[in-house]
Amino acid sequence: MVMNLEKVVPFGRSLDEYIKMFNLTENDFKKSILSVADGPASFNAEGTKLGYKINSVDPLYIFSGEEIKRRFCAVVDDIIKQVENTPNDWVWSYHKSPQNLRKNREKVIALFCADYEIGKKDNRYNIGQLPRLKYDKNQYELGLVSHFLFLYSAHFDQQFHINSIDEILRICREVRIFPLITLQNKISPYLQFIITYLENKGYKCKLEKVSYQLQRGGNQMLIITK
Repeated sequence: MVMNLEKVVPFGRSLDEYIKMFNLTENDFKKSILSVADGPASFNAEGTKLGYKINSVDPLYIFSGEEIKRRFCAVVDDIIKQVENTPNDWVWSYHKSPQNLRKNREKVIALFCADYEIGKKDNRYNIGQLPRLKYDKNQYELGLVSHFLFLYSAHFDQQFHINSIDEILRICREVRIFPLITLQNKISPYLQFIITYLENKGYKCKLEKVSYQLQRGGNQMLIITK
């Protein structure tokens, strides 16, 4: 995906996509989950209905659901146009076409908006921004980071990535990050340094292939355990 974005965009993914992006199992869903930089994903909404314990955190949650939807509508045309203009940079095994991708994203944000105000009252959508979050040490068993760290390597430097991952590891006993490639379809220049940094601190790092792929070459996640 050779995608040119000035800033992080509010593009959310579904529960099924999260399952495939992070190789989530039924045992994983028995854990307390913190979904970091979750944006307008429907992961929380769909998972909560199934009885899963999911909290989402994102600076986007300072806005109302209607404001978030307007932000999505303001960028979706340009994103889909860029996708259509770079057909060789995509794998259409999950989303069958650019227009199918658009329909799936519209469905996701509709599910998110229907749940958002209820979820805020239930404290499932929390305002927070990396590299500092308000949670307690080891408050969650599993932390998930979808389409933020590594993907936006051109927007956030290596030190930001280190500080952010350190913070998530303070809060979560295990962390999974997907994808590991940038918006320019290349492995993040920070990935190997961060793996070495974490292993030197005593963490175990594992690159694991996943069944989900939209960006060509973007079918791996990083698993970090204590």
